[in-house]
Amino acid sequence: MKKCSHPEHPYCTQWVLPGERACPSGHLQPAAALAADELPGEPPRPLLHISGFDPRAAGGRQTIKVELRGMPEDAPAAITMELASALFPGGASRHAFERNLQGHWRPQFVEFSSRDKEHGQYRVEAELRCSHGTHVRRRWVCTLIILVPRSDASLSEIHQTFLATHKNVSVTADDGSIARVSAQAGGGRLDIGVTARNASIARLDLDARNGRVAVGFSSIAWDEDLIEIEIPEEPEKHPHPATAGEVSNHDASASLPRHIRMFALDEFVLGRFDPHDSAAAIPLAHFAGGGHRDEGGLTRRLSARHAVIRRSGNGFEIEDVSRYGLLVDGAWPGKHQPAPLRLGTRIEMTASVRGVVQLVVTALLPTGLVLHREDDGAQDECFVLVDPERHPGREPVRPAMLPRAAAMPLLFHHNGGFWRLDPAGGTQVAVIPDPAFA
Repeated sequence: MKKCSHPEHPYCTQWVLPGERACPSGHLQPAAALAADELPGEPPRPLLHISGFDPRAAGGRQTIKVELRGMPEDAPAAITMELASALFPGGASRHAFERNLQGHWRPQFVEFSSRDKEHGQYRVEAELRCSHGTHVRRRWVCTLIILVPRSDASLSEIHQTFLATHKNVSVTADDGSIARVSAQAGGGRLDIGVTARNASIARLDLDARNGRVAVGFSSIAWDEDLIEIEIPEEPEKHPHPATAGEVSNHDASASLPRHIRMFALDEFVLGRFDPHDSAAAIPLAHFAGGGHRDEGGLTRRLSARHAVIRRSGNGFEIEDVSRYGLLVDGAWPGKHQPAPLRLGTRIEMTASVRGVVQLVVTALLPTGLVLHREDDGAQDECFVLVDPERHPGREPVRPAMLPRAAAMPLLFHHNGGFWRLDPAGGTQVAVIPDPAFA
């Protein structure tokens, strides 16, 4: 509701309801006033209203009133406020805002002391948050500036410094007020608004003789806008954290090997399988005829540390660190000479005796690669080597070129464990490694 705004009747005191085209006296309302009625009001902005600050109390104890205003309707009924500043004992102060039955926030009173503090401006970092258990749901922050003046500073110096710092300061007088306006010289048109409420004094003196405007008030009040900080979603914890694991394929008709061995390491050391103490992260053994693991015999022709696979700038590479050598696509790259791995690259261990362990790169994934055996162990195991803590996200997956890799699930390591990604739906499912894996 507002008063009549007809331009030819400026002294009409009739009230006009929003949307009414004329006041009760019949004065038609201008189109601009009607359009303003139809515009929705701006949503309130969350802020902290600070009042009762007296910068003249240098070296003494102060209490300021902090009110929470403009919070969204869906804000919870309790919000914690953490304040950090050199003005507080221990450097911090904690408070809690609560709603009353009418939905208003109960104000908080913050105490601090400027005793033994050097004059200057002190930052007060404010953080408001609402939590559910240990998880923070929403969070707002702002920074207050508290002025601690010199003990001999004049009131004008204090005001000048404060107003130079707080560009958006609202000069009000709270807490039981007296308002006074003094103008000793006339001039052009001047609109002045002075507010004094809740037992305070507001004074505005205009003196054209010295060309200065002095603003005096018994306490200072101002607003600090709260900025809401986005809270990242809590990561889904893996039920079985691991950097190495195995999943078993119990479907005998499937094209996958019986065991899919997964590793998430910065570098992958391949070497001889030793049931007592293996020096390799990925232990390998020779498979004799019929797909039986032969822990002795030709397995002895593998070094304890035979080869190292690591990520390079352009993909993955393999390096020979063994006594017996290895072949990459039928050629020995040389000891300690990294060779790039591409889709379809064949790796043979060793160079001196053929058929001990034969591997082929069957897939290059955004997070790693897949190795299948091409010897008598082909039906028993394959290897998935992935980068630790790397989610594939929206990285493109290169199509698998071989049937065995095409049947492989997209595996990756994230949040401490292994996951399987559904390419169609984009959902991820935790992979629980076989407890029998060693």
